[in-house]
Amino acid sequence: MLTFEHQFATLPEPLWVACQPTPVAQPSLIAFNDALAAQLGMQTRPDDATLAQWFSGNQLPPGAEPKALGYAGHQFGNFVPQLGDGRALLLGEVVDQQGIRRDVQLKGSGRTPFSRGGDGRSPLGRVLREYLVSEFMAAVGVPTTRALAAVATGERVVRQMAEPGAVPTRVASSHIRVGTFQFAAVRRDESALKALADHVITRHYPEAANAEDPYLALLEAVTARQAALVARWMSLGFIHGVMNTDNCSIAGETIDYGPCAFMEQFDPQKVYSSIDQGRRYAFNNQPGIAQWNLARFAETLLPLMREEGDAVVEQAPEVLRGFTQRFSAEQRRLHANKLGLAPESDHAAPLMEALEIQMHQGRMDMTATFDALTHYAQALRKNSSAHSQKEALLALTTQPDGLTAWLAEWENAQQASQQRERLEAMRRANPVVIPRNHRIQEVIDAAVEGDVEPFHTLLAAVTQPFDESEEARRLAAPATESEQVLRTFCGT
Repeated sequence: MLTFEHQFATLPEPLWVACQPTPVAQPSLIAFNDALAAQLGMQTRPDDATLAQWFSGNQLPPGAEPKALGYAGHQFGNFVPQLGDGRALLLGEVVDQQGIRRDVQLKGSGRTPFSRGGDGRSPLGRVLREYLVSEFMAAVGVPTTRALAAVATGERVVRQMAEPGAVPTRVASSHIRVGTFQFAAVRRDESALKALADHVITRHYPEAANAEDPYLALLEAVTARQAALVARWMSLGFIHGVMNTDNCSIAGETIDYGPCAFMEQFDPQKVYSSIDQGRRYAFNNQPGIAQWNLARFAETLLPLMREEGDAVVEQAPEVLRGFTQRFSAEQRRLHANKLGLAPESDHAAPLMEALEIQMHQGRMDMTATFDALTHYAQALRKNSSAHSQKEALLALTTQPDGLTAWLAEWENAQQASQQRERLEAMRRANPVVIPRNHRIQEVIDAAVEGDVEPFHTLLAAVTQPFDESEEARRLAAPATESEQVLRTFCGT
């Protein structure tokens, strides 16, 4: 059993609305995350039929009190004063084995007061994508929501086409977003805004409570987490796809895996999302968009900061400008790891910039490039098979001369960082397997036809992303030209 608490429900009711899930026709369990359930304190696993009932919304788990959460948001730069959970319900909070409070939320469990004409359901493909990508992110150490369960509904959902429906259960440090603050601020409800900010400080940033200016400290803490998060996305080639303010977590986690994707052939302006026609959320735009979202968060805190004095308000822009420095510092550390260099190396930044140019011009797959570079670094250290590993790396580019020149510079820098721990850090920074678009699409296509075994095979691989087995190598292979999936779609 999970032991539910309901701390969020102590906040003013405009921030949440009690709502019951809509039963589904024929729930059946696709997947259940036993390891995560154990972390949440579930000591005895119920049978699959019971789990299917609980995590479809047909029967509430003991102690659950479902609520749809209210939030607003800038969607592609346009402000919408009321969005909210149109197909999600917070069942409650669980204090996990580490003493951390975690939200447990159904998604696709039916209409809510925030549905705005939507059907409140989730298509199967969207559910499987989020399950795979979020669990991969957890496996490589990127802050993220987690997937606890996926349940097929036995019903059809119509998006681009009719496909089976499903309900995922998502676990998060919380589901509070920049848009949650916007929801309170646009109503000019300062009591609700203050209650929300104090709740966030208590739950996520208790050190801010003792600061001279708690709400400025809150802004600074959220800024730091977002800067680190986006740097980690970029190091993996991750493109979120919908970095609206309602998808920007105050806890600093990756949330709402809609039309997300991992970049394959490197292109700093890469976009996969079918709804991002203006390329607003292209790969290289993500740091700037995160900073823009944080500026909208700062605007909501201004009434609370004014209570602390004009001097505090005047410091807010400086905090926001600090995003760039924080992002760059984390990016430098990650780049050093990816290149097998010491964190303090002056070579990491220029070498990474030059390698990105080579990857772009040479039409190189990002993940495969860093994996091959890791193998080459290991071979150089062992003084064995270095030539063959270098040839394998050069085979990835259409411009081998340019990459050969870059490798000479990298080798000179790398020789000063040949300690074993540098190579270990390099391997941990460069996964073998990522959830590639075409692999996810293969899984979805099979599941739509009733076969979920490919999903479980891929899930096993992406949750062991540094595995060097033959099966891992098969799933790690970049898409051929005919296999490429160049567009991803939102689940709404």
